[in-house]
Amino acid sequence: MSHLYAAVLVVIVTVLLSVAIFRTTLVKTKADYLVAGRSLPAFVLVLTLLTSWIGAGSLFAGAENAYKNGFAALWQPAGGWLGLLLIYFIAPRARKFAQFTLPDLLEARYNQTARVLGTFAILFAYVGITSYQFKGGGDVLHLIFPDTVSSQLGTYLIAFFVIVTTALAGMSSVAYMDVAIGSLVTVICVIAAPYLFFQAGGWAGLHSVLPPQYFEVLGNYRLSPSGAEQPVAMGLVRALEFLVPTMLLMLGNQVMYQKFFSAKSEKDARLSVVGWIIGTLVLETLIVAIAVFGRALYPTGEVAIHPREIIPYTARHGLPAVLGAILLGAVFAKVISTASNYLFSPATNLVNDVFVRYISPDASNKRVLIISRLAVVLLGCWALYQAVYAESILQKMLWAYTIYSAALTPVVLAAFYSKRVTAWGAVAAIAGGTVVTLAWDLPGVKSLFPHIISDRDAIFPALFVAVAALIIVSLFTAPPRESQLAQFAE
Repeated sequence: MSHLYAAVLVVIVTVLLSVAIFRTTLVKTKADYLVAGRSLPAFVLVLTLLTSWIGAGSLFAGAENAYKNGFAALWQPAGGWLGLLLIYFIAPRARKFAQFTLPDLLEARYNQTARVLGTFAILFAYVGITSYQFKGGGDVLHLIFPDTVSSQLGTYLIAFFVIVTTALAGMSSVAYMDVAIGSLVTVICVIAAPYLFFQAGGWAGLHSVLPPQYFEVLGNYRLSPSGAEQPVAMGLVRALEFLVPTMLLMLGNQVMYQKFFSAKSEKDARLSVVGWIIGTLVLETLIVAIAVFGRALYPTGEVAIHPREIIPYTARHGLPAVLGAILLGAVFAKVISTASNYLFSPATNLVNDVFVRYISPDASNKRVLIISRLAVVLLGCWALYQAVYAESILQKMLWAYTIYSAALTPVVLAAFYSKRVTAWGAVAAIAGGTVVTLAWDLPGVKSLFPHIISDRDAIFPALFVAVAALIIVSLFTAPPRESQLAQFAE
């Protein structure tokens, strides 16, 4: 059995490495490395957007949510679906802007201070997201080879592979690896979900073994940390704590904007969002369903201690050997893809927004490529350090989503849709959202508030501070110049 799993992983690793090496031979300039030469057609964009969005956050954190709360876990991906509806209108504007990173946008619409603060917010958030991809990949390798590969060793192996393949060809490598991975994951989930549904006994079997809350809109979200049932309003607040960070991350996601900057045209950017909406709706729902079916099949044992492993565990033990091996391989590939995307993105920030902008504006393409690859390696090591010391993928995901959602999404949306928000309003919002998120879980901060507030995740306090700062400071500072607004008009 282990030989079959090993063979599948070898095939996947060989294909991905071959793609990365081949695309490396085509990378000659800064634009080739950072935005794939602005050459990606709609089909490639759909699959790379879908694959970069659905990674360990869905396959491990979302699955852990589903294991604990049932179908109410759909609140988490629903935030992405709502965000995508708005992105349909943003995509052509983003491609029209056609820069390299989100801080490029922040400086053009606001000022250099917004650019620098935005870069730091992205570094914290995206390296955090990369870290739990590494951890999820380590879990997969441990489940496949339980006697030879520990979760920690698996984390090191995944990190090494991701750092190497991402450093080779940048966006060109990432995007075209995503084509293969996105196709594989979608097909195998469509096959595996109905199989597991019938293995669990259909709806009758699921209802007989799962708590009734698993089929309710709010699931177990009404339960307090001590297990007491709270009013419906508190359950709704908890559900929104999953939905809102996901929605705001989607709306302000630099990985997404970099893909739009890489599109062949504004039309390709907009068409890609249609396919992305359909793919995300189907795939996220299937992932939650597979996790719930797995909870019905395996309510105890190792997976009950580490519920984040429910999907790879179910693939290993609940599916026929070949199907299970392919699903495990698909999860493995998906984690690699998302890790590559979220590692490459902040590396781009360091190169474009710090090195080229402030240190060496006249750097040659060769020197920029060398520094870009070095940035990937350094940030990959930082993400690996975080992965080794993080236990809960779900909590790490919420932290990373929050710092990005509160600090950056409001000012990004304002860049496209507000003519009154000012540079210093944006600076105050980015700084306020970042500081509140970083400080919220400190004991000294928690003790300042009553439990009804201090028990909550950071998203709403951080978002409130950021939006309030954005509005209030903008009201008391001079409106932006027409030249700043012109690049963001239809």
